[in-house]
Amino acid sequence: MTQRQERLFVLEASGGGRLFRVNADGSGKTFLVTGCRVPDGVAVDVAAGHIYWTNMGVPAENDGSIERVDLDGGNRTTIVPSGVTHTPKQLHFEAVGRKLYWGDREGMRVMRCELDGSNVETLVQTGQGADDREDERRWCVGVAVDPAGGHLYWSQKGPSDGGEGKILRAGIDLPDGQSAAERSDIEVLFEGLPEPIDLELDHAQRLLYWTDRGDPPRGNTVNRAPMHPPNAVRSPEILLTHLMEGIGITLDPDGGRMYVTDLGGSVYTAGLDGSDRKEILVAQGNLTGIAHAVLVTGKGV
Repeated sequence: MTQRQERLFVLEASGGGRLFRVNADGSGKTFLVTGCRVPDGVAVDVAAGHIYWTNMGVPAENDGSIERVDLDGGNRTTIVPSGVTHTPKQLHFEAVGRKLYWGDREGMRVMRCELDGSNVETLVQTGQGADDREDERRWCVGVAVDPAGGHLYWSQKGPSDGGEGKILRAGIDLPDGQSAAERSDIEVLFEGLPEPIDLELDHAQRLLYWTDRGDPPRGNTVNRAPMHPPNAVRSPEILLTHLMEGIGITLDPDGGRMYVTDLGGSVYTAGLDGSDRKEILVAQGNLTGIAHAVLVTGKGV
């Protein structure tokens, strides 16, 4: 008899850089990978049996990378080598097109590749060179993809606690004859945000969720808004508050839950409306990315 089991895959940027797995209630913590170079974004492809994550590396050295392991932590492989991406942050696995997307912070771009790391593309370029890199408003961090709607979403965080963050979207593919630096289809959905970080989409309800690390009361929160907000409605709904530098977020729409990490070392769960908030892990180091997956008994659980 097949048994479905929920798992959370979490990245810890401290402790030498680690990837661990826990049950959805926070029990059963198991380290799968150590020695990651400041890991930040994680994604799981259950069908292929792989976990992917980004390594920020040392931002000044332009040495970020993306790695992959099996669900049990075996067969560790670098798929996007050091230097192909500058400072990769949130990672998104798009299951329909079967590609990986990520925000490249100091690279000032949104990128994607095939699942084996080939065909690396730049889809959005917000700046070029050292002078532009000093402008944190150009830094791309969070990323999400809506294949049904044909849109790519990303966040540009702005200065720490600066109130200049944005969430934007554009078509998944570059318009014909246009470049990543000069594409005409970019739309600003939200601006003046404290410091938006990671994004997630509830495709069924057509809702956009994100974490924000800026100043309270609007910062250090989880927020949501319609994926296609009416022009007159630009105020997001705040669902969770008092995070300790909120960063990672993952949704379980079927179970009606969200899971969130912060750099203070906690993993939180709550209903998709922010109700029934619980801390399922505390004091776990500097936690970054998180991914929820439903695994089948006998396949790396």
